[in-house]
Amino acid sequence: MKGTAELPYKILVGLEVHVQLKTRTKLFSRSSTAFGAAPNTQTSPVDIGLPGSLPVMNRHAYELALRTAAALNCEIPAYTKWDRKQYFYPDLPKGYQISQYDLPMSREGWLEISDPKGAFEPKRVRIIRAHLEEDAGKSMHDEAAGKADSRIDLNRAGTPLLEIVTYPDLSSPQEAKAFLTELKLLLSYLDVSDCNMEEGSLRVDANVNLHVPTAAGEIATPLVEVKNMNSFRSVERALAYEAQRQYEVWRETGKTKADVPKQTRGWDDQAQVTRGQRHKEESSDYRYFPDPDLCPVIATTEQVEEVRRNLGELPAALRSRLEAEYAVTRYDADVMVNQGRPLAAYFEELARGCGDGKQAGNWIQQDVLRTLKETGAAIEAFPIPAARLAELLKAVQQGQLDNARARIVFGEMLTGGLSTGEAMQKLGIEKVESTELEELCRELLDQNPRIVADVKGGKEKAVGALIGQARKKNPNVNPNDVRAKCLELIAAE
Repeated sequence: MKGTAELPYKILVGLEVHVQLKTRTKLFSRSSTAFGAAPNTQTSPVDIGLPGSLPVMNRHAYELALRTAAALNCEIPAYTKWDRKQYFYPDLPKGYQISQYDLPMSREGWLEISDPKGAFEPKRVRIIRAHLEEDAGKSMHDEAAGKADSRIDLNRAGTPLLEIVTYPDLSSPQEAKAFLTELKLLLSYLDVSDCNMEEGSLRVDANVNLHVPTAAGEIATPLVEVKNMNSFRSVERALAYEAQRQYEVWRETGKTKADVPKQTRGWDDQAQVTRGQRHKEESSDYRYFPDPDLCPVIATTEQVEEVRRNLGELPAALRSRLEAEYAVTRYDADVMVNQGRPLAAYFEELARGCGDGKQAGNWIQQDVLRTLKETGAAIEAFPIPAARLAELLKAVQQGQLDNARARIVFGEMLTGGLSTGEAMQKLGIEKVESTELEELCRELLDQNPRIVADVKGGKEKAVGALIGQARKKNPNVNPNDVRAKCLELIAAE
């Protein structure tokens, strides 16, 4: 896709993100929220709307939502209520969804996004609202087998969701992906959701249209809501496709936002296109009214302030601190933080232990993360504690090992559970004393007068040929030490 600066239009994107909260039971019943159970085995009279059943709010779900809203810098009102959103669909047995309409539990927040590679400028994405609601069931359509029937699984009905709605502040598919990535990271640091898109615990809809400059002024294309995106990469691709599609349709028809009602389109990931589904309903179509079976929720100022105080260090603040305290680049800090809080803590212990944040960051990115990826393990199960790895990095700093031999020691520490010293001893690696190094270098210079002459003639790189010879005579020598000592001896002649 072209950079946004080259496009003949401006993209406006707003996101609706549905986050399943990490509770053991549903929002208004005691049914389990565990994923993977047999269809329709985790329901109750409340979930399916049997006459006489009454909902009771899950306090833990509200607490998780409150924690998220505070982290998103939202205003949290003292009073919020529940509303019934009326619509008829097979996976909604009650005929309405319990949600929040005019008095949501939070509103007017923001989340800052940036790109360490500089693809776009840092910006704050404003959040209109974050409100609680129950999920609907799941429709499973059989189109591949040829029967064309549908089945309904109500296990998901009533699961607590936090819907986070942004203003149309995102101006490219890349920014939309960056927002979702940062939001998912924030949710994981807060431990309020597992954000597993494959299991449906994080779902995204995108509202997108274009503003096109014309001789008569700027026009807006019809607004489209894009659904069925099952990954952040799919969101990026769907928005890129949809923006170009809207531009081409406008050039053909000239129709604007004022001429065409909002449309819902689904993303076909296999074909890499969006397909029309239906015209989008307006809020009036849902006939919202307060749920008569549920009491309003009151949040005192003291409760909200306590939640804000106990949020802990969030990703944005942690990135800034790692940059400042350990002198790492924004990119390196981003890598550490994006891997999660446990890996960031491992990095900090390693950086303090070896005294070099840049070196610690390089080893984590090049060796630790590679090992974790190969083994599928988490950092908590990594066999080399940060303190032991710090010993290895100190040995490199002190010239006992070059990076190549240090990685051999690293491999021995991984498989043998050894300390740096034990691994070096097992591999027969010893520190070369200065007198031994000087004696070796003098021997090499005596045997290679042509190289000595080349160096004296200004070709310092010629000394590199001596390093391989030195390693053959003594595998424990440090190449940098050999180079430095040979140049020193040649200069002294």
